[in-house]
Order: sequence, then C-alpha cells, then structure tokens
Amino acid sequence: MPEPLPQLAAKSEPRDASPMTPREIVSELDRYIVGQKNAKRAVAIALRNRWRRQQVSDELRDEIAPKNIIMIGPTGVGKTEISRRLAKLAQAPFLKVEASKFTEVGYVGRDVESMIRDLTELAINMVKEEEKEKVQIRARESAEEKVLDLLLPPRQPVGIRPEGGTGAERDDDTQGTREKLRRMLREGKLDERLVDVEVTASGGPMLQIMTPQGMEEIEQNLKDLFSNLMPKKSKRRRVKVSEAMELLSQEEAVRLIDMEAVGKEAVRRVEHAGIIFIDEIDKIAGREGVHGPDVSREGVQRDLLPIVEGSTVNTKYGMVRTDHILFIASGAFHVAKPSDLIPEFQGRFPIRVELEALTQADFVRILTEPKNALVKQYVALLDTEGVHLDFAPGAVDEIARIAAEVNERTENIGARRLHTVLERLLDEVSFTAPEMHGRSVAIDGAYVRERLEPILKDQDLSRYIL
Repeated sequence: MPEPLPQLAAKSEPRDASPMTPREIVSELDRYIVGQKNAKRAVAIALRNRWRRQQVSDELRDEIAPKNIIMIGPTGVGKTEISRRLAKLAQAPFLKVEASKFTEVGYVGRDVESMIRDLTELAINMVKEEEKEKVQIRARESAEEKVLDLLLPPRQPVGIRPEGGTGAERDDDTQGTREKLRRMLREGKLDERLVDVEVTASGGPMLQIMTPQGMEEIEQNLKDLFSNLMPKKSKRRRVKVSEAMELLSQEEAVRLIDMEAVGKEAVRRVEHAGIIFIDEIDKIAGREGVHGPDVSREGVQRDLLPIVEGSTVNTKYGMVRTDHILFIASGAFHVAKPSDLIPEFQGRFPIRVELEALTQADFVRILTEPKNALVKQYVALLDTEGVHLDFAPGAVDEIARIAAEVNERTENIGARRLHTVLERLLDEVSFTAPEMHGRSVAIDGAYVRERLEPILKDQDLSRYIL
C-alpha cells in the first residue's frame, strides 16, 4: 500500500458573514473605505436582514423582500467599493452592471435578463472552486499515480493484457522501484524530469455564432450544443513532472466534481445571496423637456422592473428567481433626480443614501489609513524592484491638497484623482526603478511640489495631465 499523500495546507473555510452584526460589518468596511458612514450602515443592515429572514417562519420568509438601496453621490466617493466589499464579506455572488449598457426591448443592446445569467455564471465558478478544494487531495493522489505510470510504465505479465494497468500484477522489484519514485516525486527530486502527458483538448476551433445583439441566451445555448457535439480529443504534451502533476490534478479535480450539484448550489446562492450593483442609474432616468432619437430611458426602467420586483429568468443551469436578490443602484444624479425615475421603479428602492463628496482631509486618510491604502500599494510595487519609497507626512498632505485642488478646477472624480496624481508624481521613479536596485527614494513635500507645481500652475496642462 502506498503511503497516503501528505495533507495539503487546508484553506480556511469561507466565513459565513451573515451572523455578523451591522456594527461588525461597518467596522470591516472601515478597513477599506474612508467615511460614508450612512451608506455603510444601510448596506450593513441590508446584509444582516438576510440572516434575519432565514430565522423567521417558512410562511413569512418568502414574503420578506430585500430592501434595495439607491446610493446618490458623485463619482469616486466609494459607491462601488462599498458594494464590492459587502459581497466579499458575505461570500456572495456579486455582479456590477451599468444601466446605460441596457436598452429597451426591440433596440440593439443588452437584454436586461443577461445580468441574472452573468450572476449565475459567477456563482457557478465560485462553487466550482470550492468543490475543487474539497477533492484536491483525491485529485492529487490520482494524478500522482498517473505520473508514476509515465515514469515507470507497468510491466505486463506474459499472456495477460489488462486494460488500464492498475499495478496489481507488478512484481516486487517493480513495486519497490515505484515506491522509491513516489518518495522522490513527493520530495521534488523529479520535478525537472520531462514526461509525455495527454491532456484533454476541445475538438475543433472555437465556433463563432452570429446572433443579433441582446440574444445572449440563444447564442450561449447554440455554443453549448455544438461544443457537446464536437468530440473531445487528447493532446500530447512534453512537460516537466511538476507541471504534469498540476495539469493532471486539475483534470482529475474537474472529473470528480458533480456539476449537477454545483449548478443547484449556485442557483440557490444567486436566489438567496446574490447582489447586483447597477451603476449609472441616473442615465436612464427620464428628464422633462428632453426629446430626441435616444432610446427610451423609461423603456429600460420598465424592462428592469420585473427583474427587480421578482421574476423567473431562464438560464442554462435552470430557472432562477430574482425575488430575493439584493439590488444596489447608484448614480451621481447631477442632472436627473431620483424622482425622475418611474414611480414603480422608485418604489422598489425604498432606501436612499446620499454619499458625501470627499475633502482634502479624506484624501489624506485614503492615502494612508485603509488596509489597501494607495501609498502602501505603491511602496509594495516598487519594493519588487528593490527600491524603497519613503513617504513623509508632508508629502501625503501635498498630494491630497493637489488632488483636491484639481478636482475643484476640473471635473470632480473623487478619490480616482489620487491615482492620476500619484502616477504623475512617481513617473520617473517607476521608469528608472530597474536601474535603482537597493536605493531609497525620500518623497517629501518639496519633492511633490517640484514634480507637480509646474503642471498645476498651467491651467490647460493640468486639465490635460491631472
């Protein structure tokens, strides 16, 4: 009997975020997003309500609809990031779509139901990865046996030609050699040896199916039909043993996964935990006195309405109900107002949250406080080249001041302006970093002013560059 494969470091189980209290959810969001307390409270309550709904009696459970949210605020203040981090906390399928990409039925554009199909695909991938982790040990054991067969083909007894070659007929010498190879394989001593391995390849080139835009379901069904008709064929590759182990482990993991069960679990997650973030909702709000050949904004709202209200959408994994998917819409609403949305659509978003514009003080915090703060990101990036960036507090203040000033002069794009300013500031260091290995670069207020003040003083140039 071969020794069992050493246990791999188990990945931590996905944290069930539903029992987190609203206060804990807000605290977790605070680690990544500066300010916007009201928006964080709203999404924290919405997430907690999902857990509360599961605790009520069966007859009431289906009656409790999610309280969808509209976030109102300028670009770059954290609307998308709050929703994305919320979905990560909840380990929930999350999809961001732009309302302006959808058009009224009958026009060229995306079908609104495609967002549910896309969300289901994301859930399928999420569940499939989790299932791969569960069968990883078995898949690696199977891959190990196949690699050993490639390194030491089984000896066939005279007159017997068993299919598959399980190894039961090997003599003691062969078995001893096999176990010796097994130990060497696990110790990594055979990683550089080359073997010929067969991997499954799809039969034929990718089929291009021409269908009208907005017909994603028909197109996908046709592709699935033709891919099933195409025979699967193997492709022989000469690779290192280490790569062969990875390739064969992946194939075995896919074979061991029950895709029917994956489909059912993915649909369940979409229906009970899915989150869809609809950005630019103000772009489809009707505005009085505006006429022209534009596709009807009201028509798009009426197409979205059944999805948000609760309907059933056909996907290739089965019917998906949208009744309990949480929808979070957002928009700047500079020109249109939430009241310009049709009344039925407004009624499906009972929670309105206004996000505040970011100030210079907020920019200082964004640059330094969050777990993924921008300054930390740039320091880590340059560290890969052996260059150490040392940001003085005065430099951070100057960067924040310049970003806030440019936002006032030109279009206010919120915290996204910090990316532009930092890229311009560190342009020279980033370019020459490969030749600066082992050096430190001190970034102080004087350095920032030297690099950016000339651009800032030239109004036209600052509009173009910053």
